[in-house]
Amino acid sequence: MSTDDHFRPFPDAGEDARHARDIPETPQTRHPAYRLAFHDPDFILRDELRPVRLQLELLKPDLLMSERGIRSTVVMFGGARIPAPENRAEAATETLAGLSRYYDEARRFAQAMTERSVRSYGREDVIVTGGGPGVMEAGNRGAADAGGISIGLNIVLPHEQAPNAYVTPDLSFNFHYFAIRKMHFLMRAKAITIFPGGFGTLDELFESLTLIQTQRMRPIPFLLFGRDFWERIINWDALADAGTISPEDLELFRYVETAEEALAEIDAFTPPGSAPAAP
Repeated sequence: MSTDDHFRPFPDAGEDARHARDIPETPQTRHPAYRLAFHDPDFILRDELRPVRLQLELLKPDLLMSERGIRSTVVMFGGARIPAPENRAEAATETLAGLSRYYDEARRFAQAMTERSVRSYGREDVIVTGGGPGVMEAGNRGAADAGGISIGLNIVLPHEQAPNAYVTPDLSFNFHYFAIRKMHFLMRAKAITIFPGGFGTLDELFESLTLIQTQRMRPIPFLLFGRDFWERIINWDALADAGTISPEDLELFRYVETAEEALAEIDAFTPPGSAPAAP
């Protein structure tokens, strides 16, 4: 029977799936056509079932986070290749080794934010990362340092690593669809932090920023760690000078260098059009 508190007059799907394993073997029951549709991996993986798989990837993490009581998250995007300071000698380039300081800042920021989250019993300000190495590991590690929970949103890639060891196990999710993974990053986002990174980080930066620019997402604190890095990588002023973005679009984000600056920016944030907070 179902473990739900309310009475159910019909058997649930789990019961029927178990019963289906115990039926006599015949040519009919051995044929894939006889499998329960929801219990048939060959059927679920058909191209025609893509809409169902998209829905499942949206629904599963959302249900599990809701059951955990998670109401808001703080997103941490950043490079998988940025080493921890103790591993900087193994970095592929001198520049990458120098960026290891952002691993420390990411870890410190996540720890400080999670200390706040713990006060809400892990319901607010929960750190969410891509679940991998580099800055992502630093974010989950900082949350663990504070004795709190954190989320990891991994994705299946040909060279993909296992989730880093600091993600809370029952909040470690794996995705097939990039688009659904991106939705989960932002569905509960209370603030977005972007650390130095590569193509993936740039993709996450611009997609999130575009949602705010086009008013498809409410303005929230949007913080870029490392002004020198970002101004060398992206000529923001050239975009505004060319007219491809508006000058006011440059106000959608702020630069920070340290965990303390990031926390101060989040605390001081006032959405456009709202009255400043009372001192």
